[in-house]
Amino acid sequence: MGTSVSVGKTSNARRLTFGGCTTCVLLTGVLGLAALSGCSGGDDRPAGQRGATESSGDGTDRFTVAGTGDFLLHKVVTAQGAADASARGKKGFDFDPMLAQLKPVISKTDLGICHVETPLAPPSGPFLGYPAFSSPPQIVDTIRWLGYDTCSTASNHALDQGEPGVRRTIDDLDNAGIQHAGTALSAEDAKKINMLDVKGVKVAQLSYTYGTNGIPKPAGKPWIVNVGLNPEKIIADADRAKESGAEVVIVSLHWGTEYQHEATAEQRSVAKKLLGARNIDLILGCHAHVVQPFEQINGKWVVYGMGNQVANPTANTQATHEGIVARLTFTRDSENRWKAQPSFVPTLVTASPIRVRTLSQNSPNQATVSSTTKVVRSLGYNVPLASPQK
Repeated sequence: MGTSVSVGKTSNARRLTFGGCTTCVLLTGVLGLAALSGCSGGDDRPAGQRGATESSGDGTDRFTVAGTGDFLLHKVVTAQGAADASARGKKGFDFDPMLAQLKPVISKTDLGICHVETPLAPPSGPFLGYPAFSSPPQIVDTIRWLGYDTCSTASNHALDQGEPGVRRTIDDLDNAGIQHAGTALSAEDAKKINMLDVKGVKVAQLSYTYGTNGIPKPAGKPWIVNVGLNPEKIIADADRAKESGAEVVIVSLHWGTEYQHEATAEQRSVAKKLLGARNIDLILGCHAHVVQPFEQINGKWVVYGMGNQVANPTANTQATHEGIVARLTFTRDSENRWKAQPSFVPTLVTASPIRVRTLSQNSPNQATVSSTTKVVRSLGYNVPLASPQK
């Protein structure tokens, strides 16, 4: 059984890759504030006999997780990256200035998860926006600089550039030492579980999308992207992750209705089934391009939608310019079981120049803080606002 290891930003995160599963996995971490009830499970029985949040007790008693929404590189976002590179005397693209305010949030987490929604182009392009994206690969340099450790890649745009786009995206992330889940290079690759050792705790993440905008998978390559929100399939994959030693399993889902704050009936039904299973501990959602609420089900949390991390700040409605960093702190309780406590940092994409702003109760953009908080809490859970500097 092969194992590959990559060291994360604080040397707390190592990548362990095991055979025997049908999907890739990824995870992240961040400081979380809150005093809400969470989820859990744990003892020293063999992994296949352990419950969803049971712990072997060998690692830390606390680790932090951060998830963020879509990297959606419209043409104006790409143009801003080129302008920022030129202003700094560089060639090509530089997305660091655009996303710099996220660095204090992500870099202070144990592990950070992002969502690469669009396939990456060759270094010389062509670089394309909506509807068939082909994004500058230099975004990966910024993803690494911000402190992300892994990214989900299963999305409705995953096949915009066919198999070459999938391969370029995976290769660029691999070359940067960033883990990924949701797409694969081969049938054998798709069977691997990519697991993160987070301060001695093995954490796995699975990634799936509802579809690929009608673009078919290449003939004979059903493994190239995880398509379908089939609870039975996802639960079976989570079971295999636990059998391979994961103590915590996080599922990233590309789902929901675009531009709609409310979680759909399908989202809520799928979440109920997944979090009702013993071996799934957290769901992080993307795709809607607006913030959606948090909900606690069976003592565990689903973040239905995290909005856009970055996208065109002059298109669509104001709500599409707003997002969140979802922050979860997992702690081991006295019975050696894991509990998650959620909080969130509101974000806002502004224009001229395009910048992602992290917000707090002291920020000037209080209308965004208020509207985002209202949506996050709209299902009745008083999820705390977190400081972007902690």
